[in-house]
Amino acid sequence: MRAAQAPVDLHAEQVRKFKLQDFLFHQVTLAFAFLVLAALVGILISLAMEALPVFRESGPAFLWTNVWNVPEDQYGALSAIYGTVVTSIIALVIAVPVSFGIALFLTETCPVWLRRPLGTAIELLAGVPSIIYGIWGLFVFAPLFAAHVQPHLQAALGDVPVIGGWFAGPPIGIGILTAGIVLSLMVIPFVASVMRDVFETVPPALKESAYGVGCTTWEVVIHVVLPYTRVGVIGGIMLGLGRALGETMAVTFVIGNANRIVGSLYAPGTSIASTLANEFGEADPGLHISALFALGLVLFIITFVVLAISRWLIRRSVAKQGR
Repeated sequence: MRAAQAPVDLHAEQVRKFKLQDFLFHQVTLAFAFLVLAALVGILISLAMEALPVFRESGPAFLWTNVWNVPEDQYGALSAIYGTVVTSIIALVIAVPVSFGIALFLTETCPVWLRRPLGTAIELLAGVPSIIYGIWGLFVFAPLFAAHVQPHLQAALGDVPVIGGWFAGPPIGIGILTAGIVLSLMVIPFVASVMRDVFETVPPALKESAYGVGCTTWEVVIHVVLPYTRVGVIGGIMLGLGRALGETMAVTFVIGNANRIVGSLYAPGTSIASTLANEFGEADPGLHISALFALGLVLFIITFVVLAISRWLIRRSVAKQGR
């Protein structure tokens, strides 16, 4: 009886030990998760408290006022919000098709011997510091863009109704359009890497079956690859948008840092991140520092809205796949 009881006691002891380990592991990971959540809530509360004076002074009109006059203590976030949104949209308009083409080439048509080095090179671009992009954009890209691209864009599109005004003004190189293009170069490695990884998750049998019934490569991508990887593609695009919204140094170098809205993409502008980078170190206590904190709060909310939209799109895509 004692010999039979010993294995039972040993098994019970092991079960208790495993339960204790699972409990401790669960509590530690839960603490890590709540630590991140607490930090996020703390950042939001601190931004809101510091931004309170300017909202007391200007009210909600701070969000749609196009004035930024430090000597007169008059502040409005509209020009910074406009620059942030427009440069991010330009970056996505350029980066998403290019990234899609890169990912499609790497997964479908690229020679095997070139696939790995080319993919590694694209991933390495994501590690280039943003200030390098900014220096290159200011001293190399902006002069070439002003001399060889902007005049031709203006001649071709300047008289087109509706969009003609976007290309009005002197071609000086720096401005909203230049910042959007530089941002797109920074976003492409992230979006392309994510798209490539999700395209590689498509089972080969699905693509081979499509090719077997006579589909072209484009038809396979449109009708097989994209429906299968829709969620990952949306996630990659939103990752790129998040990068574009919060980028600071590269945009600061090439956007022109002018707190106004002109309507022309050639004109200098500003963004929330570049305004913070330019003015936070020299801001006086009072409404100026409060206005900068308010800009940070606005950027936080914009990013949160973008993430919420991405989650909604992903859930909608998953639901469609389930049907």
